[in-house]
Amino acid sequence: MQKNKIYIFILLVFIVLSSCGEYSKVLNKGTAQEQYEMATQLYEAQSYNKAIALFEKITPFYRGKPQMERVQYMISQSYYNTKQYSLSSYYFDKFVKNYPQSSKVEEAAYLSAHSYFLASPVFSLDQKDTYEALNALQNFIYKYPESDKVAEANVSIKELTSKLEKKAFEIAKQYYNTGDYIAAIASFDNFLGEYLGSSYKENVLYLKFMASYKLAINSYFLKKETRLKDAVKAHEKFKRNFPESENLKETEELLNELNNEINIFIAQKTEN
Repeated sequence: MQKNKIYIFILLVFIVLSSCGEYSKVLNKGTAQEQYEMATQLYEAQSYNKAIALFEKITPFYRGKPQMERVQYMISQSYYNTKQYSLSSYYFDKFVKNYPQSSKVEEAAYLSAHSYFLASPVFSLDQKDTYEALNALQNFIYKYPESDKVAEANVSIKELTSKLEKKAFEIAKQYYNTGDYIAAIASFDNFLGEYLGSSYKENVLYLKFMASYKLAINSYFLKKETRLKDAVKAHEKFKRNFPESENLKETEELLNELNNEINIFIAQKTEN
């Protein structure tokens, strides 16, 4: 029994080495036709990385020929299946542009958009791929409104938007945490204008008031009155939108301080 296992192992090693040798021979010295045939076989066997090397090698030869449509589609799928999403989005997009009449063009358009979605990084990193994904998904829905992938595309759009929303909130909050209250207030205002109905709205309005309060209290004479009144308005908006907020007790105590400062400021102006 043990000998049989050894023989089987040796046979497998021989087959692997032989196949590797054949692959290397075709990759480096095979004709374009031989490379095309082996690439197709490897693709169908889900050996995508090896298939990619062959597909990339034969692309110049088949450019402009009927086989190129299939080659380009298989390259795109190979990159997608090996989770190289930046490359798969590029190749699927290229396929859509080069073969608009293909029976696979709708599928390729979706997979291009979905590749951008899968390439989108965590919210804390640069969001270039996220914007690319949103644009691609929205274009897909516009071009193929009846596609059975529309619902999935909308779910992806919602997830991407939430990621951008979180990043925008964290940037504004970072300005607040570092004491840059002018930048924080501007960022919170931009956030409220861009993300209507956001789940962060209560926190944004609360932190905008807090930033306005701290900016006003610490302002010099010429700007203090305006900033005190702006802080009062920020509180009014916060209370109007979230009258049951657990932060309201804290903010109303600060509001009293603001109103006292305004009264003092007015009295000083009257005396002068």
